Amino acid sequence: MNTASLEASWRGHLQNEFKKPYMQDLKLFLDREKKNGKIIYPNKKEIFQALSATPFDQVKVVIIGQDPYHGAGQAHGMSFSVKPGVKVPPSLKNIYKEIQSDLDIPISNHGYLHSWADQGVLLLNTVLTVEHSKAGSHRKKGWEEFTDKIIEVLNEKKDHLVFLLWGAPAQKKAHKVDPSRHFILSSAHPSPLSAYRGFFGNKHFSKCNDYLSSQGMTPIDWQVEVYS
Repeated sequence: MNTASLEASWRGHLQNEFKKPYMQDLKLFLDREKKNGKIIYPNKKEIFQALSATPFDQVKVVIIGQDPYHGAGQAHGMSFSVKPGVKVPPSLKNIYKEIQSDLDIPISNHGYLHSWADQGVLLLNTVLTVEHSKAGSHRKKGWEEFTDKIIEVLNEKKDHLVFLLWGAPAQKKAHKVDPSRHFILSSAHPSPLSAYRGFFGNKHFSKCNDYLSSQGMTPIDWQVEVYS
């Protein structure tokens, strides 16, 4: 885990973080876990995939998740996304249901969200690694400080971003965002445990696009292509 694995436009903003004690401690923790035989997701090359998929200058929307999926073959470094051929997880199914209800868009049969990233949607988790079958196992190890820095840089260097904050861990990031410069949308998490407590019916996808349009930006096409 080093700056070489960061996409170039992000490297300029984040490279100094890798020199800080918290990041050194995080690297030692991950190395120790692997030496002890722990299975860590996503694989090392995909930890910063969200940043690689959406370069800094292209970011228009930030969707903040919690930590990566902890099942085999699921996490690939982009929040809520799974690669083609992997079963769509329950939280993403609920996201698709809300998009269908909000924008009358058909529900996709896969969970690969790269088309969103290509349009400037940064799919960022608050924590970027997790141990197999242990949700939340890498919280408070340093990732939160790193992702705080990502939000801080976006807040300071860009204008008129849309932040979609679903669930308490994501909403804690709101203190890094200036609401006079950016548009913040918060609700319950799309997990089946909480989706009926305010995620369903939040209309975040149409509200996001309305805001982008009002700022002269191209709305996001939330349709995820259905594979045959």
